[in-house]
Amino acid sequence: MNRYGVTLGSSGIRFKLAQYVNAAAQAVPTLSSKNVTPHSFRHAAAVHLIAAGVDVTVIRSWLGHVSLDTTNHYAQANLDTKRAALEQLDHGSKTVSKPPRWKRDEHLLAWLDSL
Repeated sequence: MNRYGVTLGSSGIRFKLAQYVNAAAQAVPTLSSKNVTPHSFRHAAAVHLIAAGVDVTVIRSWLGHVSLDTTNHYAQANLDTKRAALEQLDHGSKTVSKPPRWKRDEHLLAWLDSL
């Protein structure tokens, strides 16, 4: 509730979140350089739900998306994150002269792209 006893609107929620982030930044200074918004919570929740195996149609309904394509962006972001993590592991070893086995498997790469 706001100071007038009315339910917070979107700007009120952003204002309160900014206050909490500023207070938390006193204990964790790196938070002050982060872009923490209500949408970042929404996005993180969707990505975690997809990673946990929740059906995309359930997440679509929960987020209020009309199109399943919109929700599928969260699944793609999660796959991109996993792929980037795997690629970082590959770059850590300088003695390997050929790409890792999973990068050479065209069927696996095609399957990953189809998700």
